Amino acid sequence: MLPKPVCKKWFSTQRIQDGLYLITEPHYYWYNRANLWLIKGRSQDLLIDTGLGVASLRNYIASLLDKPLLAIASHIHFDHAGGMHEFEQRAIHAAEADALRQGDDHEALCAPEQGWVQDEHFECLPQADFTVEQYTLQGTEPTQILQEGDVLDLGDRAFEVLHLPGHSAGCIALYDAQSQEIFSGDVIYDGELLDELHCSHIPTYLDTYDRLRKLPVETVYPGHYPIFGRDRYHQIISEYLECRRQPGCPSDSPTLDPLISGTCL
Repeated sequence: MLPKPVCKKWFSTQRIQDGLYLITEPHYYWYNRANLWLIKGRSQDLLIDTGLGVASLRNYIASLLDKPLLAIASHIHFDHAGGMHEFEQRAIHAAEADALRQGDDHEALCAPEQGWVQDEHFECLPQADFTVEQYTLQGTEPTQILQEGDVLDLGDRAFEVLHLPGHSAGCIALYDAQSQEIFSGDVIYDGELLDELHCSHIPTYLDTYDRLRKLPVETVYPGHYPIFGRDRYHQIISEYLECRRQPGCPSDSPTLDPLISGTCL
């Protein structure tokens, strides 16, 4: 088998609108490829999620930065929090702060025995000496601990932190009430919703979706897959609630273990 080539550019950027950029890692497996959102504010910028951490995201976006930047992990999983260590200001929800601090590969879903970081998921190498066997979540101290109801003020717009567990204990979304836009991480996206990981809990996910159903939302900027609008938002929520509340569903079992082993990220 021929060795994989080293890619010339690991990241790609799409300008969605003034002050909003979507950054992705196109040479990584589409199923787990995260959306990284750079939001430019008047007095501060936000970076929502930092990808795998296998190439320097900080260097890549340097030309777009002209003011203080806060890097936020929507949750601890490796495809979202892998590059957090690169940034001076780092925020995560309190429920997963220790996992980021300690570089907890198990909670990040990248421990070798979990099998989620696979060689075939990289169509080319981010650097010549990269190997999946050496991949780990690099621990880093959070500089800001996020809680439900915190407000992140960018000068010209503000985002409320919503704690929305279910996929994992520390999942958050950022909500702009004025524009009714939500940056949802892995709480909701237009693809297979993953609720059977060891860190997931279906009844909690149901509570989260009951809450989201009442939230006025016009546009969703998700952690994976395409942007979508209000109608699809409500359809995804309704389909999930209907499916998981059917008789015999795991969420109806009184003996449900909140640490359910699953099949994907």
